[in-house]
Amino acid sequence: NNKRAKSKCAVVEQPYDHTTIMLVHVHTCLGLFALLSVVSSFSPLRSSTAGRARSQTWLQEAVKPTSTTTTTTTLDDKQLDFCRGYLNKHHSDVLCLFAEAFSDLGVQKAERNGFSGGSYKIVNSQVTNVSSQSLDLEVTIEDRDEKEPLIEKVTIPLDAALMVKKPYFISLPPVPEMDSDVDNLIRQLNRLCHQVKRPDVTGKLIQMGLNFGSSVGEVKENMWLNQIPHNRYVRQYFYDLACDAVMEAVVKCSQGEISNRMKMVAMFPELNPSMDSYRIGTLLEMARSIAIGLAEQNLRVRICVQGSMGVGIFTGLPKQLSGVATLLQRMDWQSGEGEENEGMIGNFVNFGAVGKEHVVNAHVDADGKKVEQDDVFLLLCPQSTVGIESCIIPPMQEMVEAVGDRPIIILNADLVDRPSAQGQQSVRGRKERIEFAESFETIFHFANLYVSGTSYFPILGSVTKLKPSQPWVAHQRRDRLQDKGEVYVPIVGGEVKPESEDIKQGFES
Repeated sequence: NNKRAKSKCAVVEQPYDHTTIMLVHVHTCLGLFALLSVVSSFSPLRSSTAGRARSQTWLQEAVKPTSTTTTTTTLDDKQLDFCRGYLNKHHSDVLCLFAEAFSDLGVQKAERNGFSGGSYKIVNSQVTNVSSQSLDLEVTIEDRDEKEPLIEKVTIPLDAALMVKKPYFISLPPVPEMDSDVDNLIRQLNRLCHQVKRPDVTGKLIQMGLNFGSSVGEVKENMWLNQIPHNRYVRQYFYDLACDAVMEAVVKCSQGEISNRMKMVAMFPELNPSMDSYRIGTLLEMARSIAIGLAEQNLRVRICVQGSMGVGIFTGLPKQLSGVATLLQRMDWQSGEGEENEGMIGNFVNFGAVGKEHVVNAHVDADGKKVEQDDVFLLLCPQSTVGIESCIIPPMQEMVEAVGDRPIIILNADLVDRPSAQGQQSVRGRKERIEFAESFETIFHFANLYVSGTSYFPILGSVTKLKPSQPWVAHQRRDRLQDKGEVYVPIVGGEVKPESEDIKQGFES
């Protein structure tokens, strides 16, 4: 069914449902009891083997970079030979474009064909050698002035810039260097493919890299996200992914490599609020995993959930956040005396709302007790509601200014404008609000793909960015033969989020 559906329908990444977002702020005793009863369904907190020593350190000293780096993987002769053979057999046409775009042959072709079109043609290109730095190509050329085809040898650096300016070539900056030579090779080849406008090849190159042990584009098999509720090992897989991404992002932020404004998107079925499979416990468990992971690195975390917004009887919360602040504090943090995380709550993990008044800096309180500053801020699902004085952007802007250069992370934020009176949203200051929302850099992204115009099932694939240092990758979900499982196969990869047309082309290729 998936195969038939994808060929006929557009592929879309399901956004938030904007139809009904307002929940009147009336909590009866019975309603509150129903919300609190959700706590009993939380997955148990997994014991951690990390050290529990707590010390007062600055952000730059708190997180050890070695905890997030991957082991350096060098390319051996067998892998390089396989890469050479694969490119020659399946992508000779792309190699011809490489020769035209990144060598003097393209300049010669443009000059010769400027007077007489077709007098100089690159008809074939083969890789003679591959290294972690360059491709050596043997290019076959048909020249109208020559009786026999010409053979030219050129070397294409993997970080090459365009030498020919044509409408169908685009210039892209170099990709960031990774610790693995395999990852570097795949990402740089993908960059060259995007520059010659062949994104359909990038997914196949990522698949080749996975056979070499690359970490780019790898997604767990047999997650069965169509199954609701998800298995606990699937939830834990996403919790670990999110926690690893945050740890790496905090390190890079402390080193000045990325902005302190960070964004996480986790939109698998249990965290998609527009679906009836939405499970509030999954959101809170993910927040708990992230907070404990940071606290284990001696960082003080403040988890923030926005409060009620609006005026008068129209004061309320989005449905997605109703009761979250209460449930968050009633979860099992194992922070009691003699427990795994003894003393963590109130010391290394604190709670608050959205606004500058919830940013704690180092100071001495009225009792003469020293209060430490918060190091990292985690905002859960900030979003505006319908009505007057119901835009979340102003308090978030004030909070970001008060935070300074400390990391502030928004999880599953929805910062679009809502219909409102007096032009408060959608009209006045819209450009500034959009710029503020776009100032947050994605450090983690997982969202499923569905068939346009139908329900949210079946799941066709996913769009991912699993760490700040990793590229964007779109996957197609495929079933194994004889019902032996499912696998997510990379189809498009690059340094920016794949476009819908590229994803659709990847499904069809």
